Amino acid sequence: QVRLVESGGGLVQAGGSLRLSCAASGLTLRLYAMGWFRQSLWKERESVATITWSSGRTGYVDSVKGRFTISRDNAQNTVYLQMNSLKSEDTAVYYCASRTFGSADFNFWGQGTQVTVSS
Repeated sequence: QVRLVESGGGLVQAGGSLRLSCAASGLTLRLYAMGWFRQSLWKERESVATITWSSGRTGYVDSVKGRFTISRDNAQNTVYLQMNSLKSEDTAVYYCASRTFGSADFNFWGQGTQVTVSS
């Protein structure tokens, strides 16, 4: 079991920045990757950014490339999502998720944090 606790969401004006944090606890030695996903009222849940825990290899959805940066602190078992140049279409509930070794998909999820971008 991996427990994930997100923080850092809120209300920001378009063009502004926010930084999300996700602290992992529990079976963190089994972490293979972590990621940020988002879901809004008008879109299905989508993967925003992912990072492989050991190598730090990252991946982003096209709509956030150049604006968002995912990073991790292995010692603190924490993953971050730096969001710059925010747009109204970035408004969503953002979820942190982890994928453990042996799992084909992200198998543990945080409770979500609301990000609202006003235009």
